[in-house]
Amino acid sequence: MESRKRALGRGLEELFNNENLNLDNFEETIYEVTPKDEIKDIKIDELRVNPYQPRKIFDEDALKELASSIKEHGVFQPIIVKKSIKGYEIVAGERRFRASKLAGLDKIPAIIRDFTDEEMMEIALLENLQRENLNAIEEAEAYKALIEKLNLTQEELSKRVGKSRSHITNILGLLRLPENVQEMVNTNKLSMAHARILSKLDNVDLINSLAKKVDDEKISVHELEELTKTDEIVKKNKIIRKPKSNEYKYVEDLMRDKLDTKVKISDKKIEISYVNNADLNRILEILDIKGD
Repeated sequence: MESRKRALGRGLEELFNNENLNLDNFEETIYEVTPKDEIKDIKIDELRVNPYQPRKIFDEDALKELASSIKEHGVFQPIIVKKSIKGYEIVAGERRFRASKLAGLDKIPAIIRDFTDEEMMEIALLENLQRENLNAIEEAEAYKALIEKLNLTQEELSKRVGKSRSHITNILGLLRLPENVQEMVNTNKLSMAHARILSKLDNVDLINSLAKKVDDEKISVHELEELTKTDEIVKKNKIIRKPKSNEYKYVEDLMRDKLDTKVKISDKKIEISYVNNADLNRILEILDIKGD
């Protein structure tokens, strides 16, 4: 029994300390070291979802498909739960729980383990990042939470979740969008590609106007990109362009793509825009500038 406890401890430690996080290995470790008599059938109505669950929208068709499988074959692997003041909180396996409920089950096999609130949040985020297709905003919020809770740089996070650094930066940039536009991404009225273009703009009214135009007129990503380059849009977006050629434009473009923000070079000065302190820290991190 002591060896099993040590194995479980190593599993948890490895999950959060290894460069490559792998929830499947972690959950499998818990399952393998748990004696059969410790797997309990818990009533569905005694369970509540993980309060740190980042997913807001579940694919109903996928849940129905899993529910059909559960009806025929049962739950393929116990969920993991934590005892709470009243009932249990789901640590990992919310889709299995929802599908079991949809299948009409009144109980579900579960492994009861004690986790801190921080560990519950991290596991919930990882379960969704590694197993589900989060929409872009949910993914951004998950990355932001992991960076803050695990004290990671974007570079470290990119390695641990198996995504490119530019992908992490681009996704996080979507959180600069107004909440109502983020909600349009959540409900698939805006694609990530559309949202990424809009996240480069500063004028909230303009962002809202263009987002509505995308939804109403179903304009393509290329059409939106061309729209944001027109003189009228530039003027509305409060970007002042002098009527002279800019020999450094290609450098501005390179830096803009690298830093994911506006860059202006003139009069032997480089101006780099940022929206708040968190965005400034993000830029400093990309430039590998560290404070004392």
